Amino acid sequence: MSTDYETVIGLEVHAQLLTRSKMFCGCPTAFGGSPNSQTCPVCQGMPGVLPVINRRAIEFAIRTALALHCTINAGCRFARKHYYYPDMPKNYQISQYEEPLAVEGWLEVAVDGAPRRIGIERLHMEEDVGKLIHEGTLETARASLVDFNRSGVPLMEIVSKPDVRSAEEATAYLRALRAILLYLGVCDGNMEEGSFRCDANISLRPRGSKEYGVKVEIKNMNSFKNVQHALEFEARRQAKALAAGERIVQETRLWEADKGYTLSMRSKEYAHDYRYFPEPDLVPLKVEQRWVDQLRTTLPELPVVRQQRFVSQYGLPAYDAELLTQSRALADYYEAAVREYPKPKIVSNWVLSELLRELPGDDEAAITRCPIPPKNLARLLALIDDGTISGKIAKDVFEKMYRSGEDAETIVRREGLVQVADAGALAAVVEQVLAANAPAVEDWKKGKKQSLGFLVGQVMKTTQGKANPAIVNQLLLEQLPKPS
Repeated sequence: MSTDYETVIGLEVHAQLLTRSKMFCGCPTAFGGSPNSQTCPVCQGMPGVLPVINRRAIEFAIRTALALHCTINAGCRFARKHYYYPDMPKNYQISQYEEPLAVEGWLEVAVDGAPRRIGIERLHMEEDVGKLIHEGTLETARASLVDFNRSGVPLMEIVSKPDVRSAEEATAYLRALRAILLYLGVCDGNMEEGSFRCDANISLRPRGSKEYGVKVEIKNMNSFKNVQHALEFEARRQAKALAAGERIVQETRLWEADKGYTLSMRSKEYAHDYRYFPEPDLVPLKVEQRWVDQLRTTLPELPVVRQQRFVSQYGLPAYDAELLTQSRALADYYEAAVREYPKPKIVSNWVLSELLRELPGDDEAAITRCPIPPKNLARLLALIDDGTISGKIAKDVFEKMYRSGEDAETIVRREGLVQVADAGALAAVVEQVLAANAPAVEDWKKGKKQSLGFLVGQVMKTTQGKANPAIVNQLLLEQLPKPS
């Protein structure tokens, strides 16, 4: 993109809250129910029904606002936001407008090691809408079906200030925000299921200018990668248009992930288009300071603090600590394993490589369902330390542990994987390998030290990976002729 322009991005994040019931009625919020099975007259918008505020949803929102350093307003109220979509049964959405729950917070992110503080403009509550299911593609759909199960699910909208300056910063902000929600236990952070989703407003302005450019809203981004790619594309598109003297139109655009571009959807609405007015069926909400203070005491150790502790307490590199603390479940798993096997860096290596490679996803549920509990990972690593198995065999055992749920000792015993550490037995194998690989021996004599690694590999191959590598190295050095 041309260096003549500065990118200005603001992010609107919608997070579904992990309450058992919906925002204004008692219907369940569980994902995956049969269509329209989790509805009632309230969330279907029937005439004459009255909503009732979900106290637990307000509690979750207050805890999130505190974690984001927001000011909790002593009073707030709900409003009706009028617009028509076929998946919104009331033809309006109960949201908050002029009097939100919380304002003026911040979230610190790091890009390429440089910290940046992104302002939070507001955090407010609203209800989710339903879901349209199209038969076929959007272009060729024969019919569109409506599932109202999601209608009325509690939503928390977190609106950043236009402080983000790049697609990389936007992704870092979203990852950091998602991690906080996971630690608080208020949202499962699943972008594919739509429980954590983001709309991005992006504009360009001449570098050095204080005036904002015309913003474009981008929707339909269901992964961090899609957010980054969509913003990068849109920044290039706008820069090219401005350089050609074209006018940027305020509009909403969809991100077409398969095709790699944004597509105009509709002109962008202004606030007055929604005809906001106070929700007449709900009284203003008063938030007692005593309740806020009580909720503040329930906040867990948050990701940034835990990351810093992992570096100081366990001596981990900042990179390891950042990855391990992105998920509360993963950080808990790691610490549980370290308590059983107090070698923090070795545990980190196995969790970040072997474990994450096997897990079907990085969400909390995938980690908590992991068939290898932390104590079993610790026992596997102990088998390497005491010489029972080699590191290479341990990786094979790990895969079998993950597939079967069995512990390491059971698999090693059943499959006869105990490491061969008998020097006498290995000496015969070494002698056999040297005899079969005369060219490598000659290379060694000529000073080519890499031939030793080759010969070690041949011994390991002959013993099916069971030989103790240290003993093999020692025996080879003893039997090989001295280099000339």
